[in-house]
Amino acid sequence: MDRVILIKYGELSTKKGNRNFFINTLYNNLVNKLKKYDVVIKKDRARMYVTFNDKQLEEIKKVIDNIFGIHMYHIAYIIESKEEDIKNKVLEIVTKEKFKSFKVETKRCDKNFSIHSQDMNQLLGGLILKNIKGVKVDVHCPELLVKVEIREKKTFVYLNAFAGSGGYPVGTQSKGMLMLSGGIDSPVAGYLAMKRGVTLEAVYFEAIPHTSLDARNKVISLTKKLSKFTNYINLHIVNFTPIQEAIYKNCREDYCITIMRRMMYRIMEIIVRKHGGKVIVNGESIGQVASQTLTSMAVINSVTNIPVIRPVACLDKLEIIDLARKIDTFDISILPYEDCCTVFVPKHPVINPREDVALVEEEKFDYQAMILEAVENINTIKVSEEESEFVDLL
Repeated sequence: MDRVILIKYGELSTKKGNRNFFINTLYNNLVNKLKKYDVVIKKDRARMYVTFNDKQLEEIKKVIDNIFGIHMYHIAYIIESKEEDIKNKVLEIVTKEKFKSFKVETKRCDKNFSIHSQDMNQLLGGLILKNIKGVKVDVHCPELLVKVEIREKKTFVYLNAFAGSGGYPVGTQSKGMLMLSGGIDSPVAGYLAMKRGVTLEAVYFEAIPHTSLDARNKVISLTKKLSKFTNYINLHIVNFTPIQEAIYKNCREDYCITIMRRMMYRIMEIIVRKHGGKVIVNGESIGQVASQTLTSMAVINSVTNIPVIRPVACLDKLEIIDLARKIDTFDISILPYEDCCTVFVPKHPVINPREDVALVEEEKFDYQAMILEAVENINTIKVSEEESEFVDLL
């Protein structure tokens, strides 16, 4: 074993009594995501170590990049904590690099090691200057940074630093139910919720034949993209057609979107409670559309006591698009298949709805019975990167 992936926790290290829980959750997530690779994973309170097959390194890095709870990782050489071994390894690896300036940073974790950190920096720096022509030390902005971590039995030497996804490991928070449409915003909201450790399930409201199977498949594809950040995501598909048709047949046109969203929230509350969730997650962004003004949010939100988390609420559209591109959902989201939120948009939806008016309009049809029927006939798909398990969808 010559090299190892050295994982640093970042925000996890700020935890005190719960630290082991966070580290163990990250460990289990790594094990699950890397189970098809030839790896061995070890952990302690400060670091995690992944031994790997060199031929699989690039694939493994791609997986690690999408695991929340990792601040940074390095591909580190492992040697004995002996002065000569450290000197030989540092000279060996820097000789392969092209650089004009460098800096050595030593961290002496083992205080019994005879050479202090600053002295080791000077020793290794002098060694590099002596053996490599045309280079100089630059302590402020070096082209090459040589990091040395001296521990009790082993020393780690590395040159590289790869940024992790940060956040908390998925599973360190309770379950949230994501209102997943085919748009740009809701997948980003789901990603951000998972980044804070939320275990995620998704709910899609469809209105066939007004929406198409292509629209459903689009949402399944988005769910698959999100599943790369966790093990799998259950996608619950709600037949919203009868409710939506009743709304547009019986209610004031300008209030149709408001009432439609209120019905969705009522359904979401039932689903959340049924599946042991704690919050509703959605992609609402303040002021983006008529149903997302603060007045609209208040009127719509009033039908549920379940907390609603809106991770993109204060982001502008360009910021959301940048995140959608980052997580590779943007190109799917812009496919031209309408969902039930866009297929029946009125010409002039109310921007500042009144709750008393919404209540009067809702009394024009038996929505409670229709909601119960919709919930009783939900279809669920277990979606992962590798496959999707369909259950009685048609």
